[in-house]
Amino acid sequence: MILLNPNHLTRPYPDEASREIMEKTVQFFENKGKVKLKNDDHAMVWYQDFLDFVKKEEIFYKLLTPPQYGDKDCRWDTWRNMEFNEILAFYGLHYWYTWQVSALGLGPIWMSKNDGVKRKTAQLLKGGGVFAFGLSEKQHGADIYSSEMLLKVLGGGKYKARGSKYYIGNGNVASLVSVFGKSDKPMDPTDEKYGKYVFFVVNSQHPNYECVRSLVAVQSYVAEYKLNDYPLTDADILSFGRDAWDCTLNTVNVCKFNLGWASIGICTHALYEAINHAANRFLYGQWVTDFSHIRSLLVDAYARLVAMKLYALRAGDYMRTASLQDRRYILYNSLVKMKVTTEGEKVIDLLWDVIAARGFEGETYFSAAARDIRALPKLEGTVHVNMAQIIKFMPAFFFMPEKCAEIPTVKDAKHDGFMFNQGPTKGASQIRFHDYHETYDSVSLPNIDIFKEQVHVFNEFMTDATPTEQQGADLDFSLNAGELFTLVVYGQLVLENFRNYDISEGLLDQIFDFMVRDFSRYALQLYSKRSTTEKQQEILLRCIRKPHVDEERFRQVWEEVYSLKGLYEMRK
Repeated sequence: MILLNPNHLTRPYPDEASREIMEKTVQFFENKGKVKLKNDDHAMVWYQDFLDFVKKEEIFYKLLTPPQYGDKDCRWDTWRNMEFNEILAFYGLHYWYTWQVSALGLGPIWMSKNDGVKRKTAQLLKGGGVFAFGLSEKQHGADIYSSEMLLKVLGGGKYKARGSKYYIGNGNVASLVSVFGKSDKPMDPTDEKYGKYVFFVVNSQHPNYECVRSLVAVQSYVAEYKLNDYPLTDADILSFGRDAWDCTLNTVNVCKFNLGWASIGICTHALYEAINHAANRFLYGQWVTDFSHIRSLLVDAYARLVAMKLYALRAGDYMRTASLQDRRYILYNSLVKMKVTTEGEKVIDLLWDVIAARGFEGETYFSAAARDIRALPKLEGTVHVNMAQIIKFMPAFFFMPEKCAEIPTVKDAKHDGFMFNQGPTKGASQIRFHDYHETYDSVSLPNIDIFKEQVHVFNEFMTDATPTEQQGADLDFSLNAGELFTLVVYGQLVLENFRNYDISEGLLDQIFDFMVRDFSRYALQLYSKRSTTEKQQEILLRCIRKPHVDEERFRQVWEEVYSLKGLYEMRK
């Protein structure tokens, strides 16, 4: 089974250390139990027990330390990190959050040339330390152009930092906080555009570091903090100039991938809870799971969740094989952050109509899932920010395909070092993709064939009714066009991956049942925009199609869904 089942971990682990990390993490939460987990959530208890467990087992140290700075089992291995993300969110988003913001805080450190800080960081990780990423500010959000954190250059390799950061996870306890700011004098005088940008590290327990407050009413600590003339030396500087600028974006490139996996973990636990609830309810003379609308809701939720995982797994392959010559991962990774997380919201909404009022009850996992699933599309760049990035790839993806290396499934026990040496963030327009037609043409099923027809019509829209310059500048118009493009990429990677995970043709065709419906919906939304021309409207109407109906296929997929009944329930 492709879905996570904590009672039976089936992912192929390349080494015993990786298996032990996952099994011990599951056991920590199962021993804690659902009642204590939920009570801590309601009371907003700081998760010191989890951090103590991480320290004892050296888990963050093993998962987040490059091998040259750690012991035998240390590496940043996307394959095993994917499942660790999934497991943490399966039990509670706030446990995942302390891991996520630690990974973000480590990005600028591992990407830097400061060997001293790197060695210090490895020791802090070994001792159970967590980290923070000091980028966002209250007035500017993550607008790094407008950063007001100031590094005053004193001369002789000495500095003072002054300013505040906002919405910084782990800001209360981080061993080191990677802080982005600007210097009052160019750190790189040869670079007028980027010369003042700088990354440096501070200690959250230093007297000149003022942790003002937590900004959210949850278990996590999401800090506002101030640096009050915090003293620094060259030993604390991570990067400056163009390197610092690139580091901000490349760090987010690495870590926003984790958000999709958090959505997958949340949705998987919620699915188990929903099917267990519905399958044991007898109403109006029949079992709830015998109602046709309940079956439709659960089949749709299941198909969407399987697609989320197929896509995210395949995107991980592209990350692990990336190079300066092959940066396709930037597009695919953005969809894990943007598309997988928004699909997660849809899955929870579908399941909520199944579990109904029970989903509000405080003792359920679902009550937290319904609350927390909303956060993931909004972190590490909003959906709209990521879509704006994705749209830039449309011309190359559709009209400039090239022969690219075929990417295998990558499960090896290896350090993904390129993620910390991604190079300059410019040049996205030069990235090329393999021909998506080849992937789609390799499979013929009724709904896949309908979807291919929809994509063909969308190509006609772009070539024969090309959006005007004014439409292209209208973000509302572009975002809807981007949704259609996103579906094409999403479906492509699902098709590249379904055979690797023994997905039946019936389930695959059911996945494209919702893909056809979603394509129709976004085409209708684009059709309805005020600026759409008559020719554009005529073409977009031809994108609106009904999926192929196959009762036997639906019955087979429903049996897969129903087989989840009683498969997992968290210990009390």
